[in-house]
Amino acid sequence: MSAGLTERRQSILKLVIQEFVATATPVASETLVRKYRLNVSPATVRNELAALEELGYLTHLHTSAGRLPTDTGYRFFVENLMERTPLALPEQRMIRHQFYQVRGELDQWVQLAGAVLARTAQNASVVTPPRTAERLRFRHLELIAIHESMALAVLVFHSGIVKQQTFMLDSARSPDDLRRCAARLSDHLADLALAGVEELVAREAQQAQPSFGEFERSVLALVVKAMQTFEEHAQELIYSDGLIEMLSQPEFIPALARDDAEHAVERMRRAFELLKSGRGLGPLIPQALASDGVQVIIGGENSADEMREYSVVLARYGVDRAVVGVLGIIGPTRMAYPRSISTVRYISSLMSDLLAELYNTEGRNPELPSD
Repeated sequence: MSAGLTERRQSILKLVIQEFVATATPVASETLVRKYRLNVSPATVRNELAALEELGYLTHLHTSAGRLPTDTGYRFFVENLMERTPLALPEQRMIRHQFYQVRGELDQWVQLAGAVLARTAQNASVVTPPRTAERLRFRHLELIAIHESMALAVLVFHSGIVKQQTFMLDSARSPDDLRRCAARLSDHLADLALAGVEELVAREAQQAQPSFGEFERSVLALVVKAMQTFEEHAQELIYSDGLIEMLSQPEFIPALARDDAEHAVERMRRAFELLKSGRGLGPLIPQALASDGVQVIIGGENSADEMREYSVVLARYGVDRAVVGVLGIIGPTRMAYPRSISTVRYISSLMSDLLAELYNTEGRNPELPSD
């Protein structure tokens, strides 16, 4: 138990957070005593609220206002006080049925995951498409003449990814010349990840007598650029849904006062930009990919300034050593954490189960109810 957090203070902290999440209104001692029929007086509850504020778990907007949770209060609630209940079985079955209606359609699974997360948790959702768990590794190169001044490079990578790119030729080259160049580069680049290819190019640049000719070096540069672009795009690609759900939260609803309205509209604009650009979420994706279970990042725990007013609930999904992605919920720190966490946990398990079937891997997730 944290220092100073008696059992009664923990109970009151839990009630304050539950009440504030439900009403978006600072919580007064009289409200707690009346609504939850506490066996203590409002004065006693006020003293406990003051103690919780002094310990850093609660705060207040002005002297006469009720209390509301701090990031520290939410963190203690998530780790120690909230009830960890799964989604109800009828709700699980309904969600599972929606996914199995688009069985085998991976793109539709990603979009559906975002929609279901947003609707179920009533906040915005984020989903990254599944990608190979290993780094992109080179397998084979083909060079095909299109006409005298142009060729097509076909780059084949392990895990079946294929990239095609046209490029201009410095001079006419026969099909045999192109085949020899492709075969030689394929031998040198086989099984290399991007870092290995970049290292090979760097070594080549330092040699007084390069191993590759000028044309081969230009094709090498094309391979490096294609791999860099793929890696960057894979890191940045984040689908989002549920903007309407998040903007329906009280934090984004303007009050009557003009200053409050302007502040709310500005928050809406920033929220839209955050979900559209993915800025601030990017650093959290590798963190979630490297972690097991559901990750909860609350308010000021976010490293990016634009994320300090939000909480994020993320989980990895997929098939280890095959394909993995990340999905989750983003919303104001006044979030229904138990439901958000159980929703993210269930959808990540369901997506993992579907991908396991798609990739013909052994074993099914025992948490998923049968149809």
